[in-house]
Amino acid sequence: MTTVFMSSVFMSAHADYEDGLRAADAGDYATALREFTQAAATGLDLAQYNLGILYFSGLGVDRDYAEALRWTRLAAEQGHVNASFNLATLYYNGLGTRRDKAEAFAWYTRAAEAGHAEAQYNLALMLHEADGVSRDLVQAHFWANVSRENEFADAEELLATISADMDTEQRTQARQLFVQWLLQR
Repeated sequence: MTTVFMSSVFMSAHADYEDGLRAADAGDYATALREFTQAAATGLDLAQYNLGILYFSGLGVDRDYAEALRWTRLAAEQGHVNASFNLATLYYNGLGTRRDKAEAFAWYTRAAEAGHAEAQYNLALMLHEADGVSRDLVQAHFWANVSRENEFADAEELLATISADMDTEQRTQARQLFVQWLLQR
C-alpha cells in the first residue's frame, strides 16, 4: 500500500512539474510558480531547482534571494548539479545569505566533481587568485584543464594564465593529476 501511495505522489509531483514547465515556456510564471511549489513540496529536486530560479529572477513572484537560496539548497542537497552551481554562486555573491566564499567553494567543488564545466572554471579561478581559499596553482591548473576538456569557453585562457605563474615541478604535478582524471573517466 505504501509503494502505491509513494508512486502516486511521485507521479503527481512530476505532473505538477511538467505543468509548471509548460506554463513557464508559455510565459505564465504565476502558474509555473504554483505548479513548481506543489511539486517542490513533495521533494522533487527539479521543481525545487526551478522554483529557486523563479525566486532569483523574480518571474511570477517578487524577487526573493532568501527563497531562491532555500529552494536551491534543497535541490542541491539532493545532488542536482545545476542547483549546486547556483547555490555556490548565491554564497559567493552573498545573495539571500551572508557572503561565504568557503561555502561557495564547497558547492562549486561538488558541482565540478559532477562535471559542471563552469564550476570547474570557477574553482580554478578561486584557487589561482586565492579568492576565499589558499592559493594552489597545481589544483587551479588541474581544474582549468578539466574545464577546458569540458569545452568551457574561457578555460583555455585561464589555463595559460595559471601555467605562466607555475614552475616546472608544479606544471608536472598538475598534468599528472589531469592524466589520472582522464584515465578514470
